[in-house]
Amino acid sequence: MPALAIAQTDAAMGRLIVGYPPGGTLDQTARRLTESWRTQGRPYLVDNRPGAAGRIANAQLKREKPDGSVLLCTHTSAMTIYPHVYANLAYDPAKDFRPVALLASATCVLAVSTAVPPEVKTLADYVRWLKKTETGRTYASPAAGSLAQFLGYRFSQAAGVPLTHVAYRGSAPAVQDLLGGQIPAYIGFVGDFLQYLEGGKLRLLAASSERRSRFLKNVPTFAEQGFDTVTGLESYGVYAPAATPEKTVAALAEATQTASRDSTLIAGLSQIGLEAAYLGPADCTRLIAAERERWKPVVAASGFRADE
Repeated sequence: MPALAIAQTDAAMGRLIVGYPPGGTLDQTARRLTESWRTQGRPYLVDNRPGAAGRIANAQLKREKPDGSVLLCTHTSAMTIYPHVYANLAYDPAKDFRPVALLASATCVLAVSTAVPPEVKTLADYVRWLKKTETGRTYASPAAGSLAQFLGYRFSQAAGVPLTHVAYRGSAPAVQDLLGGQIPAYIGFVGDFLQYLEGGKLRLLAASSERRSRFLKNVPTFAEQGFDTVTGLESYGVYAPAATPEKTVAALAEATQTASRDSTLIAGLSQIGLEAAYLGPADCTRLIAAERERWKPVVAASGFRADE
C-alpha cells in the first residue's frame, strides 16, 4: 500500500469548522484546502456551523481540544473587526485562538448602478455627484459590521460626504438590487462581480487593495485616486485553539503553504475571486494584531454597534 494511502487510513479524521452555509466563499475555500490537505495525508472534513455571522463557529473552536484535530477556517474580520463591533463576543481572538496560516485574500470593490448618472465614470465623478445629489447618498454592503461597511465609512470621511449604510444579509441579494438599480452603490468583494462585468449595468469605480486586482486590471484602487485611507483586504485563514502546541501549528502551516502552491487550488480560488496569498503563523499573528488596532478607532468613530 502506498505511503500516502497508509497515512490516510491510519490518521484520525480532523474537522475544519466553517461558520457559514455550504456553497459560500468560506465554505468553498475550506473545501479546496481540505482537498489539498488530504493529498498530503492530512484528512479533514468541513464542518459547517452557520449562524450569527460566523460567531457560533468561532466560539466552538474555543471549546475544542488543542491538539490540531479541530480547526477553524474564517475571515480576518472575525478577529480584527468583530471585537469592536460586538459588545458580548463569546471569544477573545487575542487569547483564545492561535493563527495557523492565511491562505487567500479578497479585494473589495465599489460599484455603482444605473441609479447613478452614466457620466459618473470615476471616483472623482462620483464624489462630485454625491455632493450634488439629494437622494443617492447611500451604499450597501453584504453584512452589518463587515469590512465593506467600514471601507465605505472611511470613503465617506475622506470624501467629506455623509453616506448612509444599508446592510444586506449576504452579497447575492445586494448584487441583484444593484443590478436592478434599486440601490445606487455597493461595496462588495471581487467575486461578487465577476459574472456581471459585461452588460453595462454596473460600473466598478475603485478597489480597496494596495495594487490593482489581477481580476480587474482596469479598475484603479482607491489610493490611486487620492483616497489612500480606503484600503483593506479580507483574508481567509486557519486558526487553532490557543494552547495548540507549536509543533502541531508548524506542521499545519507547512501543509497550508504547500496547498497555496497547488495549481488546482489556485484555479479554484480564482473562480470565486480569491488570490492565493500564504502567510505563516508569526506573520499572521502580527498582521491580525495590527489590523485589530487599525480598525478600532474607525469603528468607534462610526458609532456602529451590531445587534447581538
